[in-house]
Amino acid sequence: MTATRAHKTFCLSYPKWYSQDYWGISASDYAGGYTAWEVRRHRDRSMARCTCAAAGSLAFLPADCIAVLRAMRSKWGAKAWGRYGFVDAFHPAANWYDPDCLGIDQGISVLMAENLRTGLVWNTFMSNSACKDAMRLVGFKAESQAE
Repeated sequence: MTATRAHKTFCLSYPKWYSQDYWGISASDYAGGYTAWEVRRHRDRSMARCTCAAAGSLAFLPADCIAVLRAMRSKWGAKAWGRYGFVDAFHPAANWYDPDCLGIDQGISVLMAENLRTGLVWNTFMSNSACKDAMRLVGFKAESQAE
């Protein structure tokens, strides 16, 4: 949850490029190829939006992420939504919509949507005693146990 809030806050610190209904960056395709986005290299041009950034955080900040995904689909419709769901990345100001569908990005989107819906992913992960031990050893606590 903290990381998703920080990601959103970072994006919103660039109001020229992002808004409450329009945020999310990750390594992705863009009109010039593929890049790991970093502001210092790309400060003179707006960055492509990566729907998997919000979709991959559905389990952590559901209301905010659902709002972004719904707004993107509503505003850019068929251009940003294809046969398998959202396109990998898009840049509406440049009229660029990624023609590629990347399984890793679709995968995280589907997994997190299912986890939000049923808890299946988290419950399966936590049913493994090694995972429980690892979470305890690194100091992670259930939200109900957090201070």
